[in-house]
Amino acid sequence: MNETLTIFRDDKRLLTGDLREVLTYLKAQQPGEVLIFDDQTGRQRDFDLSGTLDEVLARELPAPAGPGRPKLGVTAREVTLLPRHWDWLEGQRGGASATLRRLIDEERKRNPGAEAVTQAQTAADRFLSAIGGDLPGYEEASRALYARDGARFAALSKGWPADIRAHALHLAAPAFEQDG
Repeated sequence: MNETLTIFRDDKRLLTGDLREVLTYLKAQQPGEVLIFDDQTGRQRDFDLSGTLDEVLARELPAPAGPGRPKLGVTAREVTLLPRHWDWLEGQRGGASATLRRLIDEERKRNPGAEAVTQAQTAADRFLSAIGGDLPGYEEASRALYARDGARFAALSKGWPADIRAHALHLAAPAFEQDG
């Protein structure tokens, strides 16, 4: 899925685009109070728009990968495990990191639809919680989202502002597909 961001002002969608498009729009428009959402996660994003457009783009766009592991997209983060888990991981072929990557890849292959459903549910719920948590029927619509009841979700969202409803339905769509 292409990474996109969506900008809202109140209940109006202003733009959906990639990071470069969104930053260019924000810098050119100086739109004031807006909410920016990552469409893959539903999380809100904030950007430092100080300086020229070139400075903003240089600061916010990912830097080209250099030699070594970052070229592969490897990100170091902390994992907390019990000593017995560390002992087992260290005894595996390739060490702890390689084993964890293999285990994750195997699990993702076992049920690829489940990951898409969970991602859609989470993104739609985060978006709605941030922008429409006080909309009529929000709580029941959230329950319908997690129950994967698309018809009920659509019915409960009928009275919502058009752009919020359309975006929520777009984000939630994979959760309502029958084969997910």
